[in-house]
Amino acid sequence: MKESNKNTGSRLRVAAAGVLATLLALPPSYGGAASDQQLRIRVLSNRADLISGGDALVEVMMPAGSSAAQLRMDEDGRDVRQAFAARKDGRITGMITGLSLGDNVVTARLSDGRAAQITIKNHPIGGPVFAGPQVQPWVCQAGALDKQCNAPTTYDFLYAPAVISGGGANVPGVGGVGGFRPYDPANPPSSSQIATTTTDNGVTVPYIIRVETGYMDRDQYAIAALYDPAQPWTPWSPQPQWNRKLLITHGASCGIDHQTGTAPSVTDDAGLSRGFIVMSTALDNAGHNCALITQAESLIMAKEHLIEAYGEIRYTIGTGCSGGSLVQYQVANAYPGLYQGILPQCSFPDAWSTAQQLVDYHLIREYVEHPDRWAPGVVWDPVTIGLVEGHPNHVNSIVLDELYFTATGDPDNPCAGVSDAERYDAQTNPKGVRCTLADVMVNVFGRRPQDGFAGRPLDNIGVQYGLSALMSGLITPAQFADLNAKVGGADIDAEPTAERIAADRPALANAYRSGAINTASNLDQTAIIDLRGPDPGAFHDSYRAWAVRARLEREHGTHANQVIWGGAAPIIGDVNYTTFGLVAMDRWLAAIEKDHRDLPLAQKIIEDKPADIHDQCSDGIGHVIPVEEACPLIVPIYSTPRVVAGESIATDNNKCTLKPLRRSDYTPVQFSDAQWAQIEQTFPTGVCDWSKPGVDEQDTIPWQTYHDRVGGRGLGVAPASRPLGASASAGSPRVLSGQIPADELPATGLVGVRLAGFVALGIAIAVAAMMRPVRGRRSRP
Repeated sequence: MKESNKNTGSRLRVAAAGVLATLLALPPSYGGAASDQQLRIRVLSNRADLISGGDALVEVMMPAGSSAAQLRMDEDGRDVRQAFAARKDGRITGMITGLSLGDNVVTARLSDGRAAQITIKNHPIGGPVFAGPQVQPWVCQAGALDKQCNAPTTYDFLYAPAVISGGGANVPGVGGVGGFRPYDPANPPSSSQIATTTTDNGVTVPYIIRVETGYMDRDQYAIAALYDPAQPWTPWSPQPQWNRKLLITHGASCGIDHQTGTAPSVTDDAGLSRGFIVMSTALDNAGHNCALITQAESLIMAKEHLIEAYGEIRYTIGTGCSGGSLVQYQVANAYPGLYQGILPQCSFPDAWSTAQQLVDYHLIREYVEHPDRWAPGVVWDPVTIGLVEGHPNHVNSIVLDELYFTATGDPDNPCAGVSDAERYDAQTNPKGVRCTLADVMVNVFGRRPQDGFAGRPLDNIGVQYGLSALMSGLITPAQFADLNAKVGGADIDAEPTAERIAADRPALANAYRSGAINTASNLDQTAIIDLRGPDPGAFHDSYRAWAVRARLEREHGTHANQVIWGGAAPIIGDVNYTTFGLVAMDRWLAAIEKDHRDLPLAQKIIEDKPADIHDQCSDGIGHVIPVEEACPLIVPIYSTPRVVAGESIATDNNKCTLKPLRRSDYTPVQFSDAQWAQIEQTFPTGVCDWSKPGVDEQDTIPWQTYHDRVGGRGLGVAPASRPLGASASAGSPRVLSGQIPADELPATGLVGVRLAGFVALGIAIAVAAMMRPVRGRRSRP
């Protein structure tokens, strides 16, 4: 598509996203009237239509000149005025409890007749809220009270033991000797045994934390905070050591369970010692749950609870490696505003564009490891097949395939929570539970009419495996023709087939719309520091950070909201990066928070980025290498089978647009007539035209719900306070459909927001892929 069309599409996206961006950048609104004469109600803990668990933190914004004594509050006729009071900050806030499932109408009235009303939609604490019908079967933890796995909340206290430094100072032992230790408020250790910590807001306290563990959305959550057991904590008056910032930790891997799990650790010293609250949910552990929409749902529900129990959040930062990075990237794009900053380490952009590499590896392995399928004279070795795979170490493909193809794509894999009797078997139990990632995401992808199984947004029709290696003279025409003729595909049960894989539709379009394939269309709303080390053949390829960068460039014309930190430590980059990254991200977000200009958030993220936060490389132990040119040598950028086949490094084209097969396109390569006939038979409908957008490719629709529609729909404008009676003429705020009004954003934060022949080819392919013009995007509805 012509550049002018691409820019037009970008402008449309900026116009639509700009409202949300600006709103997310608003600082907390502590006190003051909604307008000179208007009474308004704000739901602080979440969007008013996504409340769960029966309670909501609410603020009443009074008109100028009115008195709190005039205020009357009711919920569906029930007097709730006693829950509200003028707090220390001058705001009138209260917790409405006992909400019924479904709609609850909350009304505020003044004695002079002015009134305002808002509808709060309450969902079960066991879910779902917006992810749609929950996956079955599901096995709850021991002691669960019901089939939704609800259970009493527990609280545990821990402390950091003091360590006497060379200077005699009392410093935390966390990360050093002993780690956190149990703390009994009824029989505490002496004060000299407990380390102290000074938070980033200047409060020095004993290093005691409280860990809250509970269950919501049928799974576990955990919240840790610096906590004084002897002092009260309310959402309108939190203990002063909390800096009102949130750090979310994530798990690793990518898997599918049908049972409750354990929330990732929240005893993060880097965050806790600085005053952050640290939170996680079991469903944000991708090794336990790799499904985007339940990852997001669990985090939104847990943030709501945190606000209702601890108070409003200034901003939220995500952290985590591998599967933990996958969650951050795909959720930040699909539900922008849930995080304000992310620290993905050893990163993956999402599960379903990564799946193209996984499937290609699996198919190439099937071809290579079954020599009975080769034509006479066609020989491969690990180095040569690596030229096709885009990685110098063929073990890379073996490890990724062995770990994840069966775990996420084989319907009869033994996923936890599904018994042998319940599990799918094509012959003996064709109606059984299919343990695939597609099937647990059936609310997104929909079902195939031919068999009722969840659709797959994957395709390899027209993909010319090894094309760049062929054109570089590193594999022979015979190898190229034979590989492509025999690589084949896999059927819906993951069994090898001679035919290539054809993506199911509308599953393909739904994958893009949902963000399951993360095109980064909304990712400009998040500050990103991507932490990255060299890959030793363990499938954490550094190219993926650059894939995100390419997507950002294509969608927004810039990647300035993403910084890449490379380092010599394998996979993680640097042993200090998670701490250094947190400190840097905190400074970045604090600068945005102070920027009150009337500008889109995406612009503020770029303009407010501190000058010292930029791409860099380190020696792996905390020392930055000043020579930027050394970074590609420290952290090599490899590629994928699709990049070798001609795709850009963006690698999010899951079904390519086809072009006619022409022999002249392979000049100067010379095929024999028999080889060309084989190629023609392999590609009867054409080959990939990577210069064009993929089939069904489109932007992610932010904040979708699957509650009442397979494939999802945008939630639209959040319920907002509306005036009643004499004040009705004042109207109520509205913004573009799909975005969230300013008075409904506190829960989202920043409101209250990568053998000489191979090496040469690998570098050439990687550079070519990064320099290759990334296709423009078609106009989107």
